[in-house]
Amino acid sequence: MSIVLRDPFRSFERMYPLGWEPFQELESWRREMDRMFGQLMPISKRDGEKSLTFMPSAEMDETDQEIHLKFELPGLDTKDLDIEVTKDAVYIRGERKTEIEAESEGTVRSEFHYGKFERVIPMPSSIKTDNVQAEFKNGVLSLTLSKSEEDMKKSVKVEIS
Repeated sequence: MSIVLRDPFRSFERMYPLGWEPFQELESWRREMDRMFGQLMPISKRDGEKSLTFMPSAEMDETDQEIHLKFELPGLDTKDLDIEVTKDAVYIRGERKTEIEAESEGTVRSEFHYGKFERVIPMPSSIKTDNVQAEFKNGVLSLTLSKSEEDMKKSVKVEIS
């Protein structure tokens, strides 16, 4: 049996022919993490500092005939909302405006999130866009979306050979 010299860094040389730059690698990971978290939690600038924007929570329930979609929108009026329904998705846009006036003597502390938001909810089935019912009550927007006829009848008979 012959003895072979083992070089544990040989794989690094193949992966990084110009040399491994650990800080450059960490910086690219940080940028990727910032991008991912930016998609999950949008950030806006308010008064020169960064803060999370308001993003409404959603709940979806599907039956054979309809899709029921609810959004939590406390503190908003219907005039602050823009809702668009396509056969494939529901788009909701709006803005939660701050009600705090700047005080010259005191400090205001707020944990509320303000700003513009946009949310797109993809639909599991095609929607009839001409038959959408909406109700806004106690800060909850409820949408009832009828499924298209072709999706309700969509059934495939599978033959087993």
